Amino acid sequence: MVPNTCSRRKFVGTLGAAAGVWLARPALGWASTTPTGRVAIGKCSEYGSQVGDSLATLFDQLGGLNKLVNGKTVAIKLNLTGGPGRVAGLPAEMTYWVHPDVVAATVHLLGKAGAQRIRVLESPMATAEPLEQFMLRAKWDPHYFSSAAPRVEFENTNFLGQGKKYSRLSVPGGGLMFNAYDLNHSYEDCDVFVSVAKLKEHSTAGVTLSMKNCFGNTPCTIYGDGAGKDEPSLVPHGGRGMLHDGKRLPSKSAPPPLEAYESKDPGFRVPRVTADLVAARPVHLAVIDGIHTMTAGEGPWTGHNKPVHPGVLVAGTNCVATDAVSTALMGFDPMADRGTAPFEKCDSTLKLAEQLGLGTRDLKRIDVIGTPIAEARMSFRAA
Repeated sequence: MVPNTCSRRKFVGTLGAAAGVWLARPALGWASTTPTGRVAIGKCSEYGSQVGDSLATLFDQLGGLNKLVNGKTVAIKLNLTGGPGRVAGLPAEMTYWVHPDVVAATVHLLGKAGAQRIRVLESPMATAEPLEQFMLRAKWDPHYFSSAAPRVEFENTNFLGQGKKYSRLSVPGGGLMFNAYDLNHSYEDCDVFVSVAKLKEHSTAGVTLSMKNCFGNTPCTIYGDGAGKDEPSLVPHGGRGMLHDGKRLPSKSAPPPLEAYESKDPGFRVPRVTADLVAARPVHLAVIDGIHTMTAGEGPWTGHNKPVHPGVLVAGTNCVATDAVSTALMGFDPMADRGTAPFEKCDSTLKLAEQLGLGTRDLKRIDVIGTPIAEARMSFRAA
């Protein structure tokens, strides 16, 4: 997971040193109180020890994490979409998964900022195994994360997991596809929610960043192709095809769909489900791994993928603004609508979330700090 030039122990130790300097700086106040939030961009050429330094700087530019997480339970949703695979010979974390160094650095800095409990969450496709076991199968070491801060827990949120019942999270305003979603308890049982995602395009959402990462919050026991008809299945079966194409309904125990559910167009449905989920489970901190990634979709199954090396990290206090800036960093216009890249075949999740009042996609209204967009931009389509 960690480059050969930097051992895991050395990397975590370096994080501690960086965090010590960072926490000694004067607090600027948490920026999420502003209507648009702040978005910080930083150059980071490779994974390894510099990831911790870069993220510490970004979090400092956002105002520091102390006020947000001190004494609180923090949930971190990862982006480990699909299964472990390779693109052009490179492993998932170098192309379509968030890299473990970014996860470990985020966990460490949250712990240094006083987080009482940190839960690492993901919904691995069609499996009820513990998240740690899934990581081991993918040749990741869970101890890398659990040793990065005190009291780190793991939860596979693709089913009931360690909870006794599912949590029902309502969408303010009634929702676009559902008025509420039944999710694993971890998405409700937290004070702060962090989305750690990869800088990527998406075949049915245009882009997949901190907001689209939350599409995976939904348990396949309820929203999967093999979900129980009346009650959730005990274990997840299949993918979330019903949320893409509407060919079947979720378990009857969950809230029924709205009339919009009748549309079978994934480019209509996926952005709306995404906006719903972000409204129901707000993101307090968005972290985007754009050091190494790929073009032309969210995973190797989309085809025509090419590894690219933008060499950037992005963090923000508002998920819509953060995703808008990240969209611009890929060479796209975040104000684009359906029919224009990257939303040729889908509605814009950015626009839908903006209409729900979750934030702005207008770069002129976003407080962008750190490296200017013009200096960090990379045209994914040109690549």
